Amino acid sequence: MAKKIEKTNAARLLDRAKIAYDLVPYEVDENDLAATHVAATLGEPIERVYKTLVLRGDRNGHFVCVVQGDKEVDLKAAAKVSGNKSANLIPMKELLPTTGYIRGGCTPIGMKKRFPTFIDESVLQFDYIYISAGQRGLQLRLNPQDLIPFVGAEVAPLVL
Repeated sequence: MAKKIEKTNAARLLDRAKIAYDLVPYEVDENDLAATHVAATLGEPIERVYKTLVLRGDRNGHFVCVVQGDKEVDLKAAAKVSGNKSANLIPMKELLPTTGYIRGGCTPIGMKKRFPTFIDESVLQFDYIYISAGQRGLQLRLNPQDLIPFVGAEVAPLVL
């Protein structure tokens, strides 16, 4: 018998908003939390697997960037789009207290506080993408056109 997948808070929030999604489990490798590993495990192209990064700007505080899993966020572009002069990723030890999520399980949905969110423009070419469901070993497969307004995101060029 298949193991029942426990819904995460992010999934419950999508349910409440009547947004269609699939919860997709995958095998976690604690030594490799990279999105490339997630994509390979899911058998999906890395272009469809997005990672959620939390940054701190010099003027406006924390904000969130969602980019393709094999790409690096362009800190200058992220700073500019968020109204900052400069921005950096927050230290790993600050991730859980800031967002309520751990590395490898961070999602733009349902953070402790609502932060300005920016999604890379590459998302517009896809009818579905994967983002973390809010815990390691579980991804949300959903239409980015549903995700963008739900998290109040701005679409912008964010990668190097």
